[in-house]
Amino acid sequence: MNLYEVLYNRIAVVLSKYNSIPILSKLIEMTSMSEADDYINREISWLSFNERVLQEAKDPEVPLLERLKFLGIYSSNLDEFFSVRVGTLQRMIDAGVKSNVMIDLSPKRIMKDIHGIVLELRDDFDKIFTNLTKEMENNNIFIVDETQLDEVQRKYVKTYFQEKVRPRLIPIMLKDIPDFPYLKNQVLYLVIDIRKKWDPQNSKFALIEVPADVLPRFINIPDSNGNKCVIMLDDIIRFGLDDVFSTFDYDSIGAYTIKMTRDAELDIDDDVTKSFFEKVSESLEERKKGQPVRFVYDREIPYYLLDFVLKRLDLQNFDNLVPGGKYHNAKDFMSFPKIDNDALYYEKRSPLPHKDLRRHKSILAAIREKDILLHYPYQSFDYFIDLLREAAIDPNVSSIKVTLYRVARNSNVINALINAIANGKKVTVVIELQARFDEESNIYWTQKLEAAGARIIDGVPGLKVHSKLCHITRIEDDIPVHYSCIGTGNFNESTAKLYCDHMLMTNHPDLTFEVEKIFDFFDHNYKVYDYKHLVVSPLQMRGMFERYIDDEIANARAGKKAFIHAKMNSLVDRDMINKLYDASRAGVAIKLIVRGICSLVPGVQKQSENIEVISIVDKYLEHSRIFIFCNNGDEKYFISSADWMVRNLNRRVEVATPIYSPELQKEIREYMNLQFLDNTKARIVNDIQNNQYKKEGERSFRAQEDIYTFLEKQLDEDIQ
Repeated sequence: MNLYEVLYNRIAVVLSKYNSIPILSKLIEMTSMSEADDYINREISWLSFNERVLQEAKDPEVPLLERLKFLGIYSSNLDEFFSVRVGTLQRMIDAGVKSNVMIDLSPKRIMKDIHGIVLELRDDFDKIFTNLTKEMENNNIFIVDETQLDEVQRKYVKTYFQEKVRPRLIPIMLKDIPDFPYLKNQVLYLVIDIRKKWDPQNSKFALIEVPADVLPRFINIPDSNGNKCVIMLDDIIRFGLDDVFSTFDYDSIGAYTIKMTRDAELDIDDDVTKSFFEKVSESLEERKKGQPVRFVYDREIPYYLLDFVLKRLDLQNFDNLVPGGKYHNAKDFMSFPKIDNDALYYEKRSPLPHKDLRRHKSILAAIREKDILLHYPYQSFDYFIDLLREAAIDPNVSSIKVTLYRVARNSNVINALINAIANGKKVTVVIELQARFDEESNIYWTQKLEAAGARIIDGVPGLKVHSKLCHITRIEDDIPVHYSCIGTGNFNESTAKLYCDHMLMTNHPDLTFEVEKIFDFFDHNYKVYDYKHLVVSPLQMRGMFERYIDDEIANARAGKKAFIHAKMNSLVDRDMINKLYDASRAGVAIKLIVRGICSLVPGVQKQSENIEVISIVDKYLEHSRIFIFCNNGDEKYFISSADWMVRNLNRRVEVATPIYSPELQKEIREYMNLQFLDNTKARIVNDIQNNQYKKEGERSFRAQEDIYTFLEKQLDEDIQ
């Protein structure tokens, strides 16, 4: 992509502000599939991925309370899906977009398909949860409600309600106000039905927000007969309803959960008098008022109460009304109280030392010796934080530059950068204010860093900065020498414990020179460089990867060995998929690992018969991007921050770095081979999206366990 195309993309984003769909390029992405037989709809593929998460909750081989967490992950994923993807669909429907969209189907048809699949998965979810609670009870763990408490527990819950919960409740009497209160996005509410049996006209309805933002959703209560007991915050509120509404005369009182999901897209205005920081801050406030995209309710709610609520919310004819169980926001299962029984959890394995860093007191010295590749979470992210801390106090280090997309809540990365500023280093931070759902956090850290004296660059107009770069300049013999880190995942010590990612630490002059050029581009957007080593979007990544695929096609047609092995989160981009189809038809052997959305249809005669696709869902989130091309025997290796999606290739600043070290190439090859061998947690991606486990051979392979063993063995051999 040349500079004119980049400028075109930016102009398109600005022009989109005048349309009813806020981001024109999103519509382009969603309309990029045109023939149903050739592509899988991205929304349906995503739901298939989330079903794989649900499979983990169902798998009896997964430890019991880890399965409960997978229910939480599934629920959290689904909430975001509705806020983002379904929100965009709804905007398309509101804008009157008709057919020939999203694989020859209208947005309304896709919405209908989504609704049907979600309802089926909801039924699976309910069955799995019921089975899990029974299994928990077999392990003496009980989730009890307000009706199941013994005398000791009742006394405890009453005290907890009075001291912790009651002060947080703000009951709103719904019949006494003209308008229904605004329902916040993804927040739980209890609709209270206060009934007089013989005088229904004098019955009262109330609304209470469940304060799960300030109180834990699950509360440990005293054991009963040797059983561990946990109660939900919702049920503690139900327990105290008599106290809350004691002034009313009633025969019965009931509480039913409702939850609204809203469109989470940011509408950023184009007022030139405001800074981008101000625009994002204001649009975050507007997000809270986003249009409804899903309304979930307790299926046991009385019809008259549901009818009252829907009428007052003007949702009678709303498409995404979802009847559910007594409890919603199952994402809170991810923070279920710790139970003192190791058998209920995955075995804890400490991060391994890196063989090339364990002997070195100075990480900069180690990088001077050779390129180093870190693999999270198998090795510790602390090496990167230690590098920043070392650079902060090294008298010869003059500057640190870094891109930040998502950081940890109490970020040691930020603390290390502030320490560097205090020690007189020039610190430049490119922080992406539009990192979805992390905008408020990034605004906070922007202010914190700015107050400390960092130079802040808040992204690039029209493009998201998604690359993972750190660049350290050190004066050695009066000459500036550069050290760079180029990663596949965020500089975030929290997610690095859960996400599988890689980081190259290098002193290679060609690579560090080009990293410096990328930071020049962040500083001065007109400085567009012709990269010879790094592969950078939106400038050249699409074209470069297409050329590598074309080379494999030419070699296959010439009778030479040709293959493409790639790993990514999502494969959606139509042009890249068509290139892979071309390669398959030419005889190129293609093996893909796609964790999430995959719009490519593998295994189709005369189109994709030479393409195999698997998806691995296990205890860690597969997040890294790796690309290997046969290249006529001179194999090319890349790690990248980018998936093959329109947004990554056209609308984001992304970086793929070549791996030049033969030792590290061998390491990546083994890493990928172990993933391809997985026949325990790998699912086969196919046209019918049935998520069949890949079961091949007599020997069992589980990539995430085998990779840890491989790196452990590598360390042992180095020690010997």
